Amino acid sequence: MGRPGLNRRQLLAGLGGLTVAGSAAFAALGTGADALASGADTRVRYWNLFSGGDGANMIAMLDSFRKEHPDIAVKDSTLQWGNPFYTKLAMAAAGDRAPELGVMHLGRVAGFSPGRLLDPWDQQLLAKYGVRKEDYNPALWNRGVIDGKLYALPLDIHVQLCFYRRDVLKKADLLGDDGRMIDVSSTDAWFDVLKKAKKVQKKGLQTIGLWTNDQNFQWWFFVAFYTQLGGQWFNDTDTEVLFDADKATQVLEFLRQHVTDGYVIPGAPTGEQFINGAPFTWEGNWSVPVFSGAKLDYGATPLPPVFGRKATHAESHSFVLPHQAGRGGATNEAAHELAAYVVTHAQQWAAGGHIPAYTPTLSTAAYKKLTPQNEYVSAMDHQATEPKVWFAGSTGVLAQDLGPMVVSSTMGSAKPAAVAERMKKELVKLLASKNPMDGTTAAQGGAVA
Repeated sequence: MGRPGLNRRQLLAGLGGLTVAGSAAFAALGTGADALASGADTRVRYWNLFSGGDGANMIAMLDSFRKEHPDIAVKDSTLQWGNPFYTKLAMAAAGDRAPELGVMHLGRVAGFSPGRLLDPWDQQLLAKYGVRKEDYNPALWNRGVIDGKLYALPLDIHVQLCFYRRDVLKKADLLGDDGRMIDVSSTDAWFDVLKKAKKVQKKGLQTIGLWTNDQNFQWWFFVAFYTQLGGQWFNDTDTEVLFDADKATQVLEFLRQHVTDGYVIPGAPTGEQFINGAPFTWEGNWSVPVFSGAKLDYGATPLPPVFGRKATHAESHSFVLPHQAGRGGATNEAAHELAAYVVTHAQQWAAGGHIPAYTPTLSTAAYKKLTPQNEYVSAMDHQATEPKVWFAGSTGVLAQDLGPMVVSSTMGSAKPAAVAERMKKELVKLLASKNPMDGTTAAQGGAVA
């Protein structure tokens, strides 16, 4: 059967619903290596969205690969993070102008028309270069499998963490004998911790940074705690909404209480406050280089299991093969070799705070010495992820639609119970809608359980 196509007009119309701003959809390519290095036989074009510290770490790994593989020329291009990146990648794949290798958040893969805009990985080729299914956390590996084929090769997981100041918690008697924050396993215990920390903290600072008015962070926190409660999204066939409004209300009330009890200053710069002495902040693991660079005496754990079950929000950077009509041969094998190299040499990547997906890295002496990474590596086994549907994933429709609702509850402009019902109605609407990048799948019914 032939590959169902997506023409330019269809793709642009569909992506219009996914982009933040149409005018920003087409980001300029960053500068990369020369197309073909002197003496190289094969070229691999590689598009990614890494800037800042992540960008520097990725470049370091690519340079190591180039040194060890002079016969392969890697042309890396860094594009604008978020929907502009995904729009450009989709257009390139649909127009047969795609690079040999790309990066994608794992949660976005299901909506990226696997089989039309993405090509599957050759697992035998990956094994040839040292990457096997057995080297991965099973749940993480399976998130990249669709219809029995591997479409995404995870590089890492990046998680939301509870950062804490040891100097402040020591004064509040909130550190264990190991110098780490005491365990918390209920909402009452958590607010008791905040109460004790507030008594000894510096005046004029908030007790915890919670990104109260940021739709992405509030959504990530919601996903984590809803998962802790055992909350479900859809049935196994993604035809019925199983969202539990009562459990959602519990989560929303929990987030709101941080504001009503005075532990948060809405709109305060969370990272800056933490550096200046605030006891806690909830941030992504990408803040590790920032706080370590500030020479803080701090630690970081997964988000506290206040509802009794360990789960912290997790996403994953993954390698993908954008569709090429003539994919195969030396360039395709080189793309597999490059991806496998970066995955298996991710110690450099861990320096940016990310947890390497390749589990042999986690057992090395070098990784075990990394702090605070060695304190939150357990998050690999307790991932709270968005449902595996086309509208999920980083900067996806789900976060754009439901994130502001969570913010409205946390900030107090809407009641938690009412917001939970609105969230459920929106999930029904989304489940009944059609993937704009899928030219064949009929819209599914959105019955509510």
